[in-house]
Amino acid sequence: MSNLSLPLAAEKLIPHRLPMRLVDELLEVDGKSAVVAAQIPANCPLVDASGKLEEVALVELIAQSHAALSGYYDQLEARQVRQGFLVGVNKAEWFASAHVGDQLLIKIDTLAEVESFIVASGEIWCGETMIAKGELKAWLN
Repeated sequence: MSNLSLPLAAEKLIPHRLPMRLVDELLEVDGKSAVVAAQIPANCPLVDASGKLEEVALVELIAQSHAALSGYYDQLEARQVRQGFLVGVNKAEWFASAHVGDQLLIKIDTLAEVESFIVASGEIWCGETMIAKGELKAWLN
């Protein structure tokens, strides 16, 4: 087992690369839960002309946050970081928008794992405001 200390750069934990890598750092891990940080850059391809992050990106933030958690455990086990494929979204709700420059915290919980199939829930926070939440299903390769 490798010894990893947090925080860790997301680019070491997930296969996504800029400009499609939306998360920046894995901040905390507690079993099957994690907290991930993301700051919305001006050159993000999922930001509209007014600087607002498109709602579809909020689902991707949750997916990439879970990928960071999975990548952390892959690294601990000295395995190559696995690719994941988003196969479903459930109970997605949007309460507010995120904009260029916003610092976001994504709280992720793994609800179920069956072989390579996972179900996870996530909440996206900007300061004291929850801006979105939802559940996703993914297949890890």
